[in-house]
Amino acid sequence: MSQESVAQDIVPSDVAILDLLRKQESLTVSQLAEVMEVTATAVRQRLTRLMAQGYVDREATKAGRGRPSHQYILTTKGRRKTGSNFADLAIALWQEIRAIEDPEARRGLLQRLSKRLAEIYAGRVEGDTLEDKMESLAELFAERKIPFTVEHEEGSLPILTALACPYPDLAEQDRSICFLERILFSELLGERVSLSKYRLDGESCCTFEVRLQGTS
Repeated sequence: MSQESVAQDIVPSDVAILDLLRKQESLTVSQLAEVMEVTATAVRQRLTRLMAQGYVDREATKAGRGRPSHQYILTTKGRRKTGSNFADLAIALWQEIRAIEDPEARRGLLQRLSKRLAEIYAGRVEGDTLEDKMESLAELFAERKIPFTVEHEEGSLPILTALACPYPDLAEQDRSICFLERILFSELLGERVSLSKYRLDGESCCTFEVRLQGTS
């Protein structure tokens, strides 16, 4: 089954499995079924979904003769999915960044943060053309429930549009987060990106456009 054919949302009944695997090193189908008080068949169905989505992995272990047993563990993606909501921490950290009085020091820190994020996401943004890279970037954010679209008209460069803000709470407090996002996209796309439309200015969406070298 391809990643594209798998729904990105986790079925509510699957959350219990993720939570149990987060607390334990690994668990078998029978162990999960016993704790959750459901059938082994139901557990296998849920594990199949979670493995297809990349949240759970399976390891075979063999003790003596006979068929190997399977242990199920969380993947890195799964651990991130089951982590706590760090929105409060993000806002507190951002307030500390805003408190830096020296504008050059603050700008330098934002640039370093953008580049660090770009290093994390770099392996996920691929493509031979600028449009391919933008589509890949849009898919990355779609996994985080942030819809982006890519528009490309004949004879013009593709445009990346954010239909929702990845950082709504922060953006309401300080537009510097938009600067960080613009630098992040520039790093990932390998081109200079400008933010041509701001949602905070009353526009329906935020729009990012590429400015090739030598253009205004």
